Amino acid sequence: MQRVTIIAVGRLKDRFYSDAAAEYLKRLSAFCKADIVEVQPAKLPENPSELLISAALREEGARITERIPKDSAVIALCVEGRRFTSESFSQLISGLNAQGRGMAFIIGGSYGLSEEVKRRSDFRMSMSDMTFPHRLARVMLLEQIYRGYMIAAGREYHK
Repeated sequence: MQRVTIIAVGRLKDRFYSDAAAEYLKRLSAFCKADIVEVQPAKLPENPSELLISAALREEGARITERIPKDSAVIALCVEGRRFTSESFSQLISGLNAQGRGMAFIIGGSYGLSEEVKRRSDFRMSMSDMTFPHRLARVMLLEQIYRGYMIAAGREYHK
């Protein structure tokens, strides 16, 4: 069974986000072994300098990198990433599954991801040209992963 790991900076604090994430994790259990790894965000003062932000991203990047499962394709969610249709995303999931590779999706904190994490990734993916809170992005990603498996299985969910 394919392994899917979502590595996210920060925790889900609002119950409606955590309930939605738990629902999609439950649905995904029919298709893969999915889990979420939360890493501690770096502490920053209010209105940090670019230098402090850069250092914080490197610190978070080190925490992220050490949690990436071996033999997983790394997919960094970032604004400059490729946009997928649900169908092409399903093809990516299926292709990696056929290769026997898991997937590790990386969701950064409010300042994004370090360049080191982006360079370490096999793919860069953008959810949209719009900006979303990273908590909502996590739920949206889980839904799209579930949709991708449903498309691959030829099931009715995708319309």
